[in-house]
Amino acid sequence: MIRIRAAHVRHVVRLALVLAGAAPLTATLAQPPAGGSAPASPRSAAPIDLAGYWVALVREDWRHRMATPRKGDYESVPINAEGRRIAEGWDLNADNAANLQCKAFGVGGIMRQPGRLHITWADDDTLRVDFDAGTQTRLLELGAPPAATGAKTWQGLSRAEWLRPPGAGNAPVRAQIGNNTGPIAPGGGGRGQRGGPAPSAALNEGGSLKVVTTNFREGYLRKNGVPYSENATITEYFHRLPEQPGGDLWLHVVTIVDDPKYLSEPFYTSTMFKREPSGGKWSPTQCRTAPPPAGEPSVARAPEPLPR
Repeated sequence: MIRIRAAHVRHVVRLALVLAGAAPLTATLAQPPAGGSAPASPRSAAPIDLAGYWVALVREDWRHRMATPRKGDYESVPINAEGRRIAEGWDLNADNAANLQCKAFGVGGIMRQPGRLHITWADDDTLRVDFDAGTQTRLLELGAPPAATGAKTWQGLSRAEWLRPPGAGNAPVRAQIGNNTGPIAPGGGGRGQRGGPAPSAALNEGGSLKVVTTNFREGYLRKNGVPYSENATITEYFHRLPEQPGGDLWLHVVTIVDDPKYLSEPFYTSTMFKREPSGGKWSPTQCRTAPPPAGEPSVARAPEPLPR
C-alpha cells in the first residue's frame, strides 16, 4: 500500500490554493442583465450545482476519522505548545458530563467526519448544508452578511461568495486549480493520490464557492481533543468537479483553519465527497465520540516541515 506523508498532502493543498489565486480568481457575483432589470439572485447566478446528497470518501487520515484516535495522537496537525497542553488534558467523560459532546462536530471538524451531506437551497440567498454526523446544520449566506447576534454556536455564521475569473460576467466559469505541469489532483496526496477521480484536463472546469465562518464556539479538529479556538479563522473552498466518464460526480472541499492560539501554522485538509442518487442512506445520528482504543497513548510526533 502506498503511504502518503501528511505534510505532502498539506503542501499540495496549499499549492493548489495559491495557484488558484494566481490564475487569478476573484469573487464576483453575476452582472445584472441588460435593460436595467434586477441583478440575478445568488441561486440563479450559481456557476455550479451543489445540491444533493454527498457521501464522504475516506482514503486518507483513516485512523483519525473513522475512529477516535488515542489521546496524544495529533500526527500531521501543526499544533503548538498551548494546543498540545489542551489536547493532553482531553477527557471524554468530562466532555460528556458537561454536555459538550458536539465539540468534535463543530465547524472546524465537521467536514472530516465520516458521513453524508445534504445540500439544499433554504432560499435564493442561502445554501443549507445538513450533516447526518452529529445532526448538524450550516447555513451559507450568499446575500447580505448575517449579523452576529446571540451566543456563539457550533457552526457559527458563514458568509459565502461565488468565485469567478475576472471579466466572466455571466459566461461559463473556469476556476483554475493547477499549473503548467497539469492540474493538481483533488483530495489528499497530490497527483495520482487515492480517494478521488483521476486528474484530467477537465479538472479546471466549473466554479468554486468560498466560505468564511466566524462567531463559532471552540471545538476539536479531531475527536481526541485537538483544539481550535473561537477566534480561529476558518475558510473553505467548495468545488464540484466535472462529471466523470462513468457518470460519477465529486465534491472537493478544502478547509483552512488558521488559529495562532493553538496552531503554529494554518491547518489544511482536503476532503472528497461523492454524489449519491437519493437520500436512501441518510441516517442522522447525535453527537457522540466513541472512547479511544485502550493501551498506552501514541507518541506525539511534531509535523514534518513543508517542502520549500
